[in-house]
Amino acid sequence: MKRRHASGGELTLLVVSLMMVPLNLKAQEEESSSPFSVGGDLVSSYLWRGTKFGTGPAIQPYMEVAFGNFSMGGWGSYCFTSNEGAEADLYLSYGFDFGLSVGITDYYFPGTNYFDYSKENGSHAFEINLSYEIKGISIGANYVLNQAGSAGSAGSDMYFELGYGFKYFSLFAGAGDGWHTSDGNFNVCNIGLSASQDIEITDKFSIPLNVSLIWNPQREQFHVVVGVSF
Repeated sequence: MKRRHASGGELTLLVVSLMMVPLNLKAQEEESSSPFSVGGDLVSSYLWRGTKFGTGPAIQPYMEVAFGNFSMGGWGSYCFTSNEGAEADLYLSYGFDFGLSVGITDYYFPGTNYFDYSKENGSHAFEINLSYEIKGISIGANYVLNQAGSAGSAGSDMYFELGYGFKYFSLFAGAGDGWHTSDGNFNVCNIGLSASQDIEITDKFSIPLNVSLIWNPQREQFHVVVGVSF
């Protein structure tokens, strides 16, 4: 294209346009660095700490907002059958720079009165969560503060899990009591192997795929679960 000199009006417009560039870049940076993140998983079965909930595949959406090391969000699970084992949880957590995370989770099961916090018929269970990660090793400790109504069994619930991530797969083993086992006694309930791979559909599109092999010694049950993230 042939070049030409700018007139006075065009020069003014050019200067204004150049002044607007940093503002536009700043707006784009702010938009790209939004504290909100959303997504979900589509899984063949909903398994939690070695125990299966509901029947059939499940959709598991989440939304999270993070400010520095502090994060809060919501997570849910809904099966595609009438026996869906529905769950809608809220959580708060803080992650320290040296690998320790501290948080609390509010477990709620849809179908019960959300605002019922009574000990007899309450629909919520609140759990303290501690986790620590270093050089591929992960350690988790969880303790339920209450056992209200149908949200859990009588007595306190504890769950501990140890994991290690290799290059292509990860191993984990967990033990708990209360609602984690069929008799409420403390026992190993969650041993497994998990691996993930991106399935390439086109040059610019791939599907994150995760497969887990899970053995529950306490219930004497074995599960194979596949999930797709979006």
